[in-house]
This record gives sequence, C-alpha cells and structure tokens, in this order.
Amino acid sequence: MTLRALITAGFAAAAIGLSACSSGGATDGRTAYEQEGDRAKGSADAPVTMVEYASVACGGCAAFHMSAMPTINEYIETGDVRFVFREMITGQPNLAIAGFMLANCAAEDQYFDVIDLLFEQQRALFTAMQQGRAQTQLQTIARSSGFSTEEFRACMTDEAGVQAVRDRNEAAAAAGIGATPTFFFNGDQLDTVTVDGTLAYAVDGQALVDDQGPIPATFEGETFERIILYYKNRVEGGATDGGAQ
Repeated sequence: MTLRALITAGFAAAAIGLSACSSGGATDGRTAYEQEGDRAKGSADAPVTMVEYASVACGGCAAFHMSAMPTINEYIETGDVRFVFREMITGQPNLAIAGFMLANCAAEDQYFDVIDLLFEQQRALFTAMQQGRAQTQLQTIARSSGFSTEEFRACMTDEAGVQAVRDRNEAAAAAGIGATPTFFFNGDQLDTVTVDGTLAYAVDGQALVDDQGPIPATFEGETFERIILYYKNRVEGGATDGGAQ
C-alpha cells in the first residue's frame, strides 16, 4: 500500500475528530509495569512508572504532550519517572498509522523526537490532509528528522511496518483500552470522578488526594507533577494526605 493510499483511504468517512480522543523492581532493563517491545525513556529504577496509551492523530493526546510533557520530562531527567509510550490508532486512523510508521523507522534514540514533532505538527498535518498534501507535510517532518527521500519512501511503503502498528493497536484494545490518552501510574489506571462539582483524577472511582486536595483532571504540567509526587511519596513511604479517597 502506498503512502497516498494509506492517507486517503476512507478519509471521507473518517472525521478528524480532535475531541474524540477521548509492581516494583526492574527486569532486563524494564520495570515490572512494562511489556516487551514498549518504547520507554527514563531510569528503570525510577520510583514512578507512567504508561500512556496515545495516538499521534488524537487531539487530546497532542494537548497533553504540549502542556504536560515538559514537566514530566524534568522528572524523567532527575530519575523520578520512567515514561512508557504505547501506540494506539485513534483520531484519523490512516494519519495515525503513517505517523507511527515514521517514528518506528527512525533511529532508536530518535523515536520520541519524531513523536514530539508529530504532536507539534498535528494541526498542520490535519490541514494538509484536508488539502490533499499530507504526504508532503509528513515528508517535511521526516526530512527534519534526518530521513532521506528514499528512506522516507521505503518507510511509508513497508507493509510490515503497517502491520506492526496495527498489532500494537490490537494489543491495546485487548487490554481493555478504549480511548486515548489513557494513563497508568505504577500499574494504576487513572479515571475521573466529580468532587464538589470539579472533575478529579481517580483510581477505581476514588479521587487522588494530596495536601492540596483532589488532583484536578487536566492536562496541565502542574497536575501531572502532583500525580508524580503522589506516587513517589507512596513508594518512598511518605504521606499523601489519605491517598485515593
């Protein structure tokens, strides 16, 4: 399948849908919360392992990465967080597949750089797709990531690459993940509850509470800093003001 066919197939029936995207110890360089083949960054000895299921064609995922990832990256650099990224096909599916193919064709140490570029350029990609020039926009991203024209074309026509992305999506669905972004911290899946009229992050229906109160369900860096510290304190035996409640 060519890139043009991949990008355009079924586009008329698929809405861009920006809003539709709705334990312990390291083993073989991975934490106990990771799976073989996961893409991860940060120390495997970090007290907090954060797993995100996301799509590069999901508007909510892009909002999270633009708002919260700079803060999370600071905790990755200090050794407090191990960040694990799992691919899903949500949003505009053909664009998600093409984007993940490009990221997976990059050098191992450039995977997250390409993912970041795809999120930064997401709106431009959606616009280009509507105008029938998504291939050109993707090639621009590829070129800025060091791909030659030949390498880009080879990547985008690799049927095995397409199938690998689909396989990861099927694995996520089989794990019960129904939307992106979905977050796990040290094995706990975050959901949301309403507390005094405000939406808060929760685990098993119980709000996450720290010394500032319930942690609001936003994509802000400050919110995820509070979640990281909440789990770090639990691991290190510190108080979390009652924990999830």
